Amino acid sequence: MFAYVVKRLISGVLVVALVSMAIFLLFWYGPSSPAQPVCDRETSNRCTPARLEVYEKTLGYDNPVYEEYGKFVKGVFVGRTITIASSEYQCSAPCLGVSFRTKQPVKEELVSRMPATFSVAIGGAFLYLLFGVPIGVAAARRRGTVTDKALVSSFLFISSIPYYLFALLTWLYLTLTFPVPLFSDTGYFSFFSEGPWKWFSGLFLAWVALGIFGCTQYTRFTRGAMVEALSEDYIRTAKAKGLPARTIVYKHGLRAALVPVVTIFGIDFGTLLAGTIFTERIFEIQGIGWWSLQAVQGRDLPVVQATALFSAVVLIISNLLVDVVYSVLDPRVRLS
Repeated sequence: MFAYVVKRLISGVLVVALVSMAIFLLFWYGPSSPAQPVCDRETSNRCTPARLEVYEKTLGYDNPVYEEYGKFVKGVFVGRTITIASSEYQCSAPCLGVSFRTKQPVKEELVSRMPATFSVAIGGAFLYLLFGVPIGVAAARRRGTVTDKALVSSFLFISSIPYYLFALLTWLYLTLTFPVPLFSDTGYFSFFSEGPWKWFSGLFLAWVALGIFGCTQYTRFTRGAMVEALSEDYIRTAKAKGLPARTIVYKHGLRAALVPVVTIFGIDFGTLLAGTIFTERIFEIQGIGWWSLQAVQGRDLPVVQATALFSAVVLIISNLLVDVVYSVLDPRVRLS
């Protein structure tokens, strides 16, 4: 187990390095100069070729790409000094750059937005499983009945709606048209400074939108896996031995059915942790997703690069955890 984890961590580091190189090269050899957004912002959109050349020189974009990438990697470990226009900014390790828009270290802004994104992700993922798995089990136990068909068709209808439209309609109806008492003031409020209730009420509708929409696929996954598990020979043997139906379903059948569900959940949870752009934007939650969207719109390249790297790290870690949990749920799987 330990050797496997170390091997996966090493491969994860290589993947992060490749992602950082790819992002760096995309920015460097893009259709416009990476210094263009800085020049436009600092000169109030009056950037001339001469001014652009000056900004390219101060930002280091006139140097070879490998040299600037080396400075970026070095800054991650020991920090560095970044020059924007005529100002210098000290960026401590791990240095992910300085935002072109706010002139603040990207690392500090990333850390400040993590609690909002993590709160949305944990609440939404919890509702994925809270609703999706039990409903999927119930549908599998009633396979072919009216209840099963009603659940599958209704969830199929919900999942056919684009998520951004579903989340927007949830916000419009539950905050403007039919405001839900105590929950219509959406947004992220600090658990410690604003209080647990304010934190909960501000995120409640975002969790509802994520949970209802996300649980539809988990219902289908769980139902399919349970139908397959309940048709196995060991289930028939357990029935022949006279074991209670609840024991057969939840102790033997559900454990086998959870294996593919956990695999999908690990990837989905990692994606949520990397930032839920539509959810954060619609419900006005200042998290990593909304921050990355603002960075793309404002061509804030250091922020875009940092959020992409953060997403890669989160997905790598979540996949590693999924592999470990997979071996626990299914004894036939051994990590080696």
